[in-house]
Amino acid sequence: MELFSDQSGDEGLPGHERCLAMIAVMTMTTMVVFDGSMVNIALPQIARALEVSAGSVVWVSNGYLLSVSMTLAIFAALAARIGFRLLFTFGLSLFTLASVGCALSSSLEMLIIMRILQGIGGAATLSIGPAILRSIFPNRLLGRVLGLNALLIATSTAIAPVIGGTLLSAIGWQWLFAINIPLGIIAVILALRTIPGKSTSVRDPFDIPGAILSAIALGGLIMAAGTFSRPNIEETPSNTLAIATFYGIAAISAGLAFIWRQRRTAYPLLPLNIFASSRFSLAALTSLASFISQGITFVALPFLFQSVYGYSAFTSALLFTPWPIGIILAAPHAGRLADRYSPAIISTVGLCIFAIGLVLLAQLPDHPQSWDIGIRSLICGIGFGCFQSPNNREMLSNVSRENSGYASGVLAIMRTFGQCLGAAAVGVILSVYLRPESQLLKGTMLEGQAVRLSLWVATIATILAILFSFSRVWNARNQPLKK
Repeated sequence: MELFSDQSGDEGLPGHERCLAMIAVMTMTTMVVFDGSMVNIALPQIARALEVSAGSVVWVSNGYLLSVSMTLAIFAALAARIGFRLLFTFGLSLFTLASVGCALSSSLEMLIIMRILQGIGGAATLSIGPAILRSIFPNRLLGRVLGLNALLIATSTAIAPVIGGTLLSAIGWQWLFAINIPLGIIAVILALRTIPGKSTSVRDPFDIPGAILSAIALGGLIMAAGTFSRPNIEETPSNTLAIATFYGIAAISAGLAFIWRQRRTAYPLLPLNIFASSRFSLAALTSLASFISQGITFVALPFLFQSVYGYSAFTSALLFTPWPIGIILAAPHAGRLADRYSPAIISTVGLCIFAIGLVLLAQLPDHPQSWDIGIRSLICGIGFGCFQSPNNREMLSNVSRENSGYASGVLAIMRTFGQCLGAAAVGVILSVYLRPESQLLKGTMLEGQAVRLSLWVATIATILAILFSFSRVWNARNQPLKK
């Protein structure tokens, strides 16, 4: 394959080592995607097995997401000090060992603790995964490998519910975690052998105050978003708003203090000068807006399929399948084109297709055929597949290789918080529409209106992403792509 061919002047690893290192990174990516997709569908069974309430078992998911978000920026900074190999191997080993703990958990408390450790391990790898791919592949192949990575994520997303449902029905929820053990062992061996170690001698003191402030800011945003995305039906809207406001104020205050700290300290946790590149900054904003849109859609559509149209949970999962299939069809070609043509133009075209798909979903009739839903979802997937890998290439290529770890961390943060803010937006819309007195009067009609409004909000977020993305085309004339 051309991905593993060698040419004179290539950066990164030789072809054979490049292949093994890519397998290590993508094995970990598969584990993380599988874990997130399969665990969420297992929450009801876990609640019954451990004899806990549905509200309590949600923290199996929330604890993981919270620990990931609070440590992403910290690990991105550590990569420059300890190197990709040590950090990736640490995260991969912790994730695998925590998976053993999850599989052996006999109480909710133990399972939540193990999930938090899983999240820390996952953050250590997610924060630097794209940066590792950039470090091992020459720049001429960067778009293609990022497209292949997007293809892997989409494929894993498509088959994870099927595998998860099979394991749940056949041998129990513990095996959803145990499946990580052999994969993790293989990935650790390959990572120790092939992933580059520490290439620079960075002895700057670690920015501990910055790390604390970033954890509070990112964690506070997740908690605020979670308050809306999973509102407690026993709480009044005013109490929900008060809790979210508390977390929001804490997050904003810590975020402002973090920026103040980074501008004044000699050794920042996140060098703000990487945002001096307008193309990098615009790519990051494009990513945030697009993942807000994706987060809205992924939360809203299950309500539409199950509560409004009356499909079963399994059928709803099948109706989602065309979306990742669209990514599978588009992402590799988009990545290949991004190595030859402007990634900004390809990303913008993909976002326009994505917006068309969202408009079509928002205009679904009251009683659509399954094939009609599938075609509209497929268009969304094709558009998102065209957008994602070129946009990621733009972000990574517009910082120096020494700062690629920071850029990778920013990319992971934009994705995580975009999806969380999208989920929060749906939570707000549903809580407004589905007040108890309204639900008694009109039932699913109001729920359908809430979902369609959510999809229109997702369309607006995508249009904003298009504007961010298109503005890069003008900047490209004055700011050439870094090699």
